[in-house]
Amino acid sequence: MNLSVIIPVLDEEAEIVDVLTALAPLRARGVEAIVVDGGSSDRTVTLAAPLADRVLAAPRGRAVQMNAGAAAAAGDILLFLHADTRLPPEADRLVLDGLADGARQWGRFDVRISGRHPLLRIVAALMNLRSRVTGIATGDQAIFVRRDLFERTGGFPAIPLMEDVALSARLKRAGGPLCLARRVVTSGRRWEQHGVMRTIVLMWRIRFAYWLGAAPAQLARLYGRTGRPSDSAAARPRANASRP
Repeated sequence: MNLSVIIPVLDEEAEIVDVLTALAPLRARGVEAIVVDGGSSDRTVTLAAPLADRVLAAPRGRAVQMNAGAAAAAGDILLFLHADTRLPPEADRLVLDGLADGARQWGRFDVRISGRHPLLRIVAALMNLRSRVTGIATGDQAIFVRRDLFERTGGFPAIPLMEDVALSARLKRAGGPLCLARRVVTSGRRWEQHGVMRTIVLMWRIRFAYWLGAAPAQLARLYGRTGRPSDSAAARPRANASRP
C-alpha cells in the first residue's frame, strides 16, 4: 500500500515550508505529498512547489480542496493534514501497518495542542477521549482512510463547516476508526489569541447546534464572526470554514 498526504491551504506562507519540510523523511520512503491551494494571495504556492510532489489549484473551501487532492492522489491510503499540524516521524509506518490487515479501514491520531495555557492539555485529552468513545474524528487529528472507502462514501461533503465530522459519520458505517495513540501536534496559537474558555464554549455551541440539525452555512457564519481558534489559514472564515 502507498500513502498520499493531502494538505489544503490558503495563504499559508508562514506554515507551508515547515509542514512540508517535516514530511521530507516520509517522502523519502515513498509517501506522496500533495498541496491543494484555494487561491492564495501570498507566496504559499511558490514556497510549496519545490517541497511537494504536486501543487494543485481548486475552488476555495477545505472540503472541496481535500476532495480535489484525493482525486489526484496516487496512494491507496489518503491522509488529510492541516497546514498547522505536524505528524509524528513514523506516521507513514503507523498508518500503513495499522490498516494492513483490513480489520480497520480508516482512522486518526491522538492530538496534542501546542501552547502555554494549561487548559490546552485538558482540551486535547477530552478531544481524544471523545473521539474514541464516539468514533468521530476531527481534522486536527489527521484523518486517514483507504481510498476505495473514501470514494464509496462520496468523500467530504461540500459543506462550509463540520465536513470532517460528517465524513467520520459516513466512514463509521463501514466500521469504527483505528485510534492511534501516537500524537500529532496542532497549533494552539489561535486558541490562546481568542481565549481558551471562550473557544471551548464556542466549539461546543457549534457542535451541539450541528447535531440538532443547524445548517453548516449558518454555523460557518457564526464561526466567522467569532474567529477560528486552532485551524490554519486554509480554514479561516473568508474561505469555506472547516470544523471547530
